[in-house]
Amino acid sequence: MRQLATLIALLVLLGGCASREPLDSANFDIKPGRLPPADVALTIPGLGPCTDNPDRTLRLDSSQPVHVLVHGCFGSAGQFRGLAQVLAFNGQQSACFTYDDRADLTNSALELRQAVNQLAQQTHSPQITVIGHSQGALIARKSLTDLALAPTPQSDQTDLHLVTISGPFAGIAAAQTCGRTWLYPLTLGLLPVTCYLATGAKWADITFSSRFILEPGALTPQVSSYLKIDTDERGSCRREQDGRCLESDLVFSLEEQRSPLVEADARTRRVQVLAGHVEIVGDKHVSPLKLISILQNQGVLYATAPERLSAFNLLLARVYQDDALLKPGTLTNR
Repeated sequence: MRQLATLIALLVLLGGCASREPLDSANFDIKPGRLPPADVALTIPGLGPCTDNPDRTLRLDSSQPVHVLVHGCFGSAGQFRGLAQVLAFNGQQSACFTYDDRADLTNSALELRQAVNQLAQQTHSPQITVIGHSQGALIARKSLTDLALAPTPQSDQTDLHLVTISGPFAGIAAAQTCGRTWLYPLTLGLLPVTCYLATGAKWADITFSSRFILEPGALTPQVSSYLKIDTDERGSCRREQDGRCLESDLVFSLEEQRSPLVEADARTRRVQVLAGHVEIVGDKHVSPLKLISILQNQGVLYATAPERLSAFNLLLARVYQDDALLKPGTLTNR
C-alpha cells in the first residue's frame, strides 16, 4: 500500500508542470507592429505563427532574422503570442514550434532541428534565434547539438543563436524516483510503467540519471551565442487572493536548472533572475518585464526608443491584460 501511495503521489507531481488552457479565438492574430512585409508563405511541419489560429502558414520576410519560440509542457503556440507581439512591436519576426509534450525529448529536438533547417533552406534569413522555456529549453538546446541529422547547404550558412529560460538541465526533482533503476524490481515493474503513464515517453529523459541529462552534447559550431536564463523561483506566487498565495509559481529550483556540462561552453552567458516560472515568460495579468529587460540588455530584443515607451506599455497592458502598467510612473527605459 505504501508503494502504491508513492506511485500515486508521483503521478500528481510529474503532471504538474503547468495547466493547459483552452484555445482562445482572441489569440488568433498578431498585430503587425513594425514587421517588414512578408514575401514568402511557408508550410513547415512543427512551425507556425505564435497564435492559436488553425492556419499554421508562416508568412515572413525571407531576408530578415527569425526568432523560433519553443513552449514548455502543457503549452501552446498561442501562449507565446504576447512575446511574439513584443517582437513584432520592434519589427522582429517570430515563429513557434509545437510538439507532443509527452514524446521522447530527443525526438522532439530532432523535429525542431529539421524545422529550423527547413526554415533556413527556404529563406535567406541571416540569423535564427531559438528560444525555449522550461521543458522547451531542454528541447531547444538539444536541437542545436550534434544530432544524427544531415544539415542542408543553406542551414550551414545560417547564424544560429540559442536562448533557454528556466530549463531543468540537472533533471526534474519530482522525477527522481523514476531515475532510481534499483527500485524497478522492488515495485514489480510498476514504477517505470507509472512514470510512463504520468509523462509519456519523455519520462526516461527528465530524470537526474538519464542519458539526456548526463550527456547533453556539445552545441554545433553554427551556434554563435548561448544565453542561459535561470530563474530563482523561491517565494514566487502564480495566483493570489486577498493577499494570500493560492498557487505557487515555484516549479524548478536553481539546483534543477544548473548544469556544469551545459554551462562549460565558452559561448554561454548565464543570467540569474528572481522570478516565478510562469512570471518570467508572462501570463494573463502578468507582463514579462524581467525577461524583456534581460533580452534587451543581451541584444536579443531591440531596445525600445524613449518616445515609444508609452505605446509599448499600452501594448503590454492590452496583450497581457496587465492593468498595473496603466498606472502613472510605470514607464521605464527597458
